[in-house]
Amino acid sequence: MDYALPIAYALLLWWFATGVIFFLDQLPVRTFKWSMAGGTAVLAAALWVVWAERDDSSLFAVYASFTAGVLAWGWQELSLYTGYVTGPRKQSCAAGCSGWRHFGHALGVNLWHEIAIVAVALAIWGLCGQAVNNWGLWAYMLLWAMHLSARLNVFLGVRNVSEEFVPAHMAVLKSFLTRKSMNLLFPFSITAATIGAVLLFQQAFSADLAAERAGWSLLAALAALALFEHWMLMLPVPVEKLWKWSLPLRQDAAKSRNSISPKFDYTPLKAALRSAPDGL
Repeated sequence: MDYALPIAYALLLWWFATGVIFFLDQLPVRTFKWSMAGGTAVLAAALWVVWAERDDSSLFAVYASFTAGVLAWGWQELSLYTGYVTGPRKQSCAAGCSGWRHFGHALGVNLWHEIAIVAVALAIWGLCGQAVNNWGLWAYMLLWAMHLSARLNVFLGVRNVSEEFVPAHMAVLKSFLTRKSMNLLFPFSITAATIGAVLLFQQAFSADLAAERAGWSLLAALAALALFEHWMLMLPVPVEKLWKWSLPLRQDAAKSRNSISPKFDYTPLKAALRSAPDGL
């Protein structure tokens, strides 16, 4: 149970939190302000937990800090896919755009999002980086690494780009999803994820204290999920079934609810909310 419980907890937390974000991002745009308000409150609470538990090395504190790190990362995903924290570029790439120019456009679409990731990472580090309990920091950093590797692979080209997870109001992102049988980064990503997971499991198995075993097991489970997510980018597996409960039953209904403009100018959501009919 010293290993099974934290691994199961990490898997369940990741699966459920991801599904909740998918669900909220598919709701009508008029609900986004409430989703972001709630998400920001959760972020504030997560940062407080990281600070409050920083000097506590108990088993409960390890779980609390880890959960706070995961929830802080969830705010990043929610703020991106609701369109509140994105980047200065609002349009998709024209056909034929490639190379470093295409990469620059992709960065422009996500620039504020990437800066927000760094800002929250620095905030967490400032709150607990030198403390006894910094499991929340490591959870956040590991999720950041997973995210960055996956997005680079999707940009360079994978078999399964999972367009169904991109809400209609963020369709601009689809122009940066590339279908390929393989890219040069993928083998390195898989190797790094495998080595990372193995090393973290070794740390868990060699830890003397129950709290340390739980902490390393929680991180090892996240690393194993990173490995799983990367393989799902290439294997012909319908990964969307994992979150079927959180996705709309009809894609056309989702598009009708979430469409903002043909130019995908998704950042000024206030204008979209003002123009949206009350019945949406």
